[in-house]
Amino acid sequence: MQAHEQYGRTMGPNGLRITMLGSFGVGVGPEPVPDEAWRRRKPAALLKILALAPGHRVHRERLMDLLWPELELAAAGANLRKAIHQARSTLDGVSLGAARLIEFQNDVVGLASDGLIVDTSAFLSELTAARRSGDADGYRSALARYGGDLLPDEPYEEWADAARSELHDAYVGGLSEWCVLLEANGDIQSAIEVARTLVAAEPTREESHAFLMRLYGLAGRRSDALRQYDHLSEILDHELGIEPSAQVQRLREEISARRSEEPELSAELWERVGDLRVLAGDGAGAAKAFARALTPDQTSKRPAAEAARLERKCAEAWLMQHRPDMAAAHLKAAQGYPAERAEAGRVLRARAILAWEMGQIPAARQFAEQARDIATECGTADDVAAAREAVAIVSHFEGEWRQGLESELERLASSEGEGGLARVFDIHHCIGQYHLYGDGLFESVEGYARRILDQAEGAGAVRAQAFAWCLLGESLLLQARWEESDGCLERSCVLHDSLGSRSGALAWQRRAELAVCQGRLGDVDAYLRRASGIATVSPMASHLWGRIHATAAFAAMERGDPAAAVHAVQAAAAAGARYGDCPTCSALLNPVAAEAFASLQDADNARYYRDAAGRVAGYFSSSAWRAMAESAAGSVRVLEGDRADARDHFGTASELYAAAGQPFWAERSKRQTA
Repeated sequence: MQAHEQYGRTMGPNGLRITMLGSFGVGVGPEPVPDEAWRRRKPAALLKILALAPGHRVHRERLMDLLWPELELAAAGANLRKAIHQARSTLDGVSLGAARLIEFQNDVVGLASDGLIVDTSAFLSELTAARRSGDADGYRSALARYGGDLLPDEPYEEWADAARSELHDAYVGGLSEWCVLLEANGDIQSAIEVARTLVAAEPTREESHAFLMRLYGLAGRRSDALRQYDHLSEILDHELGIEPSAQVQRLREEISARRSEEPELSAELWERVGDLRVLAGDGAGAAKAFARALTPDQTSKRPAAEAARLERKCAEAWLMQHRPDMAAAHLKAAQGYPAERAEAGRVLRARAILAWEMGQIPAARQFAEQARDIATECGTADDVAAAREAVAIVSHFEGEWRQGLESELERLASSEGEGGLARVFDIHHCIGQYHLYGDGLFESVEGYARRILDQAEGAGAVRAQAFAWCLLGESLLLQARWEESDGCLERSCVLHDSLGSRSGALAWQRRAELAVCQGRLGDVDAYLRRASGIATVSPMASHLWGRIHATAAFAAMERGDPAAAVHAVQAAAAAGARYGDCPTCSALLNPVAAEAFASLQDADNARYYRDAAGRVAGYFSSSAWRAMAESAAGSVRVLEGDRADARDHFGTASELYAAAGQPFWAERSKRQTA
C-alpha cells in the first residue's frame, strides 16, 4: 500500500498506476483497486502484460498467443474481448469512467498514457537518470523504487521471465554502481550498507563479496572482512562446489596480514580504490581516493617514493577531468621528491598532459618524447604504451597525427619491435575516428590507410597492419562499398585474433555495423559478442562500449523493434557508469536513441539524446556530427507532431551526410523525411 500511496501523490486524479515490483497493485488516481477485484487471473494478466510492454501497447494477436496459446483464433479472440471487458469493469468500479484507461483500437490494446505511472518504467527511468548524473542521491531514489523482484506470485509465466531478469540485473547493476560511487566519495559506512544489500541480492556473486571485504578493510574492520571471506567460501562450496578465485584469496591474505584494526591501514587500499576508479574512467572518484591516501597522517608513514607516486596519480586523476589548475600542485609536489628513473618518466608524461591541457603544445611534445625515451629505456610495457599514446595525442593536437604514426612505424622497423602496443594502436583507432568524420579529412583516409598498410607490412608490424586494415575497412564502410569493407574488416579481425584477447573490438563492432547496413541482421549479435568480450578487458573500454551498444540499438531499429533499441541504450548508460564514456566515440548512440525513444512516445528521453547529439556536434565543425544532431532533432519533432519541421531536419541531415561522404546514412535520412 505504501507504494500505491507514493504514486497517488504524484499523478493526476484519473490516471492509472500499476505496481509490479514485489507485488501487484493497481490504482486509479489516489484510489487503490482492492486486491480481491483481480480474482479473475486473465484480466489481471492482461493488465500486467500491457504494463510491461514497450509503449504499453500490444497487438491483439500477440495477447492471444500469450494468454491462450492452446486455443483456436476465434476462441482466443472471444476470451480476449471478455478479459478486456472484465478489466474495464473492475477499474470502473473504483472510479466511474476509468474503463477508458484501457484502449482497444486498430487491433492494438493499450493503456491510456495520460497520467499513467508504472513502477517498472519509473524505476528504469530514474536509474538511467542517476547514471547520467553520477549523483549518489539519484541512485538512492531510483533503487528505492525497486520493491522486490517482478511479480513474485507469477513465477511460471513465460511472458514475465525476460522482464524479471532484466529488472533484477538493472537493480544489481545499480547497487554496484551506487556502491562504487559512495566508496569514491569516502562515504564508507553507507557503501558498506549498500554492499550488504548487493550481497543479499545475489549471494553467489563473488565480486560483491570482494567489494564488501575491501570496504571493511577501508573502515579498519579486519575481522569483519575475514568473516565475509569465510561466508563467501561456504556459499561457493555449498552452491557451486568451488572456492573463491585467486584474486579474492589474495585480497584476504592482504587484509589478514594486517595486525591493526585501526582505519589507518586503509592507505594502500585507498590507492587501490583510486586505481580502480581510473580504470572506470571516474577521474573525480580517483582524485578523492588518492587524496585520502595522501592525508598527512598517511604520508608521514610512507617512503618518499610512494608519496611521489600518489602525488603523480592524483595529478593524473585531475587531468582526466580536464582540471590542470588542480593537477599542477600535485605534479609540483611529485617533482619535489627523489624518484627512480621510471617514475620520473611517468611524471614527464603527466607534465605532457598538463602542458596540452594548458595549450602549451611545444612543451607537451618535449615532455612526451622524453617520457617515451625513458620508458623505452627502463619502464614497464604499460609505461611505454602510455608514453607513446601521449606522443600520438600531441601529434593530433599539432595536426600531424598521420605523420606521427608513420614516424612511429619507422621506429618499429629500425630497432624496437612492436610488443605491448595494443593500447597505443587503440588510441590511434580513437583519433582515426576524428579523421573518418572530419570535413577535409575523410576523403583522404582510404589512401592514407593503404599507405600505412604498405609501411606496416614492410616493417613486419602485425599490430599496425591490423590497425590499417580496420581503418581502411571503416573508410570503405562509410562510403557504402560493402564487399571491399567486409574483406578489410575480416582481415583486421584475423590479425587481431593472432595478437591476443585485448585488441580488435573496433573491427568486430564495425563488422556488426556493416552487417546492419547490408541487412544481414542475423550476423550482428555474434559480431557484437566478440566485440563485447574484448571491451570487457580493454584499457580503451570507455571508447568502445558506447559504440557497441549504439550498433545494437541501430540493429534493433532496423528490425523495427524500438523496445530492444531502448534496452541497448540503457545498457550503454550502465556501461558508461562502470567504464566511463567517450562522447564522440559513442556519437551514433544519440540519433538512434532519440529515434527509439520517440517511437515509444518517451519525449523526455528523446529530447535528452537530441540535446546530447547537439553537444557533440558543437565539439567539431563537421558535417557528419551535425547530420547526427539534425537526425535526432527530426525524431523529436515527429514525436511532438510537427512533421513539416521534422522533414526539414531529416532533409538537412541527408544533405550533411552526403557532404560527409556517407551515402547509406544520407539515404536513410532521406527515407525518414517521409
